[in-house]
Amino acid sequence: MPVVAGHPTVVRTPSGDLRGDTEGGVGVWRGVPYAEQPVGPRRFQAPGPLKPWSGIRDAREHGPLPPQTKSFVGGGRDDPKVRDEACLTLTVWSPDTTASLPVMVWIPGGAFVYGAGQFQLYNGSRLAANGNVVVVNLTYRIGVFGGFELGDLGEGFDDNLALRDQIAALRWVRDNIAAFGGDPQRVTVFGESAGGTSVLALLASPEARGLVHRAIAQSPALPLIADRELRAQRAHAFMAHLGVPVDRVKELPQRRLRRAAGMVQLESAATTPTLAYGLTHGTELLPRHPIDAARAGQVAQVPLIIGTNSHEASMFAWTKPPMLPTTEASIEAYFDRTGPEVKESVLQAYPRYPRRSALLAIGSDVMFGGPSWAFADAYSAHAPTRMYRFDHFGVSLRMLGLGATHGSEIVHIQHSYASFIGRKLHPLGRRFQPAVGRRMQRAWLDFACDTPSVDDAHWPVYRTPERLTRLITSARDVMAPDPDGPRRAAWASVY
Repeated sequence: MPVVAGHPTVVRTPSGDLRGDTEGGVGVWRGVPYAEQPVGPRRFQAPGPLKPWSGIRDAREHGPLPPQTKSFVGGGRDDPKVRDEACLTLTVWSPDTTASLPVMVWIPGGAFVYGAGQFQLYNGSRLAANGNVVVVNLTYRIGVFGGFELGDLGEGFDDNLALRDQIAALRWVRDNIAAFGGDPQRVTVFGESAGGTSVLALLASPEARGLVHRAIAQSPALPLIADRELRAQRAHAFMAHLGVPVDRVKELPQRRLRRAAGMVQLESAATTPTLAYGLTHGTELLPRHPIDAARAGQVAQVPLIIGTNSHEASMFAWTKPPMLPTTEASIEAYFDRTGPEVKESVLQAYPRYPRRSALLAIGSDVMFGGPSWAFADAYSAHAPTRMYRFDHFGVSLRMLGLGATHGSEIVHIQHSYASFIGRKLHPLGRRFQPAVGRRMQRAWLDFACDTPSVDDAHWPVYRTPERLTRLITSARDVMAPDPDGPRRAAWASVY
């Protein structure tokens, strides 16, 4: 039945009936479980199959957030506060449960340490209503319980838990989304930062084949994916901090586990370009790094949008994290430990170095630009690829001197101008939606719905050597060939 505003909505899924509610003229179901919760003996293990229930299950309240410290993204009054390991839930928005609509699945970011699909910044009601699509926001394990690799500790510890959770959620979408009016054969997965990284990992994972039909990676941070050997070293350092036998780890309280993982995180950030948290390649679930998999054609060859923001690192420059260098000292240290032989050739691509603008550009390219360009070059040889650079920033970001910083595009895609961050970035956004938001949301929806406005005439595909890129500016969008050519070419020697 079509959703009627103000009336609860019941849907019948293979696992049982769910009672939802309405929001913004569309149906919404919150706190929907997509797997057995990873608690007790299931801690640190792959998500188990969801057990059916009888009767009507209430789905009007959000499930708990994954354990994490407070973050700016979830700092609003309306954002959920409860945190628990039993966090494998998702939210569904649908404008019509009787239809067969395209589906958009959002994977939130947060460096595999923060984040959850329940945050108001990611509210999918406007996207669903404006685009006549079904939107699914998923929440997965992060931090020590999902974003920290313990797979090499032996039996009872599975690898890549965050990615396994995401695949379990996509399988739930395949098997259940028709009940909400979604078409399981038209699923677009999209995400930002660690979520964008996860999107590219899903394309490279054999286990995700057939679950994703289109993909959008916003500011992916591919250095968050490390090889199994390095992750194993970090796992054993974690055990040394705990000082207990492996068979006792599952019994330990959250605080002790999180503290030990945090100590390893600090050590890793100071000595390598890779954080202790993230995904792991060299496993059965993720055999190769996504860039290598794309070069070998060992990826799901589905249409892709990939892009970055023009000032990705400006926000991080406030805290100066060593794995995202934005000072002369940290940039020198970065190259000393990762590639002294390429330092001079890379720095030549930044003629204003060591001025602040060049420092921020290098930090942006270390984590986001360089690996994204490398992936786009490789992937575009096998599947339709479209690239963008988000250049828009409003008065608030201009006054802060941040420009189009990391994550600032999200509010325009979701039209979540009423969220805590949305109000900060665009105080008038709830009344007067910026033109860039209307254009960007429409482009994402048209891509997910495979409408003619995202074709070679309106948004040409990205191919080498032209590398046509859509520049999303405040006033309009323009196509430009290889707009960051010297920087891209410099990082090609690294990636």
